[in-house]
Amino acid sequence: MMETLDIRFTAIGDDWLRGTMPVDHRTQQPFGLLHGGASVVLAETLGSSASLLTLDVEKEVAVGLDINANHIRGVRDGLVTGTAKAIHIGRTTQVWEIRIEDDHGRLVCLSRLTMAVIPSPGGAPGNLRA
Repeated sequence: MMETLDIRFTAIGDDWLRGTMPVDHRTQQPFGLLHGGASVVLAETLGSSASLLTLDVEKEVAVGLDINANHIRGVRDGLVTGTAKAIHIGRTTQVWEIRIEDDHGRLVCLSRLTMAVIPSPGGAPGNLRA
């Protein structure tokens, strides 16, 4: 999905991950606005990827339990930037807040993602192997 929507990671910190996604024919709904589902895809991509970065994926992985999104502002074009920030990093759960902003730094979508930390089902996922 990242390749299809051209989602790109752009920056990383100790407890956050940032990425971008274009607002174009791939991510717009029929009225030309950024599709809410595309915002959720960006939010879950950033939050779940950030979550995995906190784990030893040979031993444990994180899987989504719940995601919600509040769509605050419409966007018709340009690039949106999402930043996933850790709210809670626990032994069995993690909670991430993802803020998606437009090119002018205005809040477009606010999302919260809850992840379950589970034993790894046989090592790292394919694209996370060293």
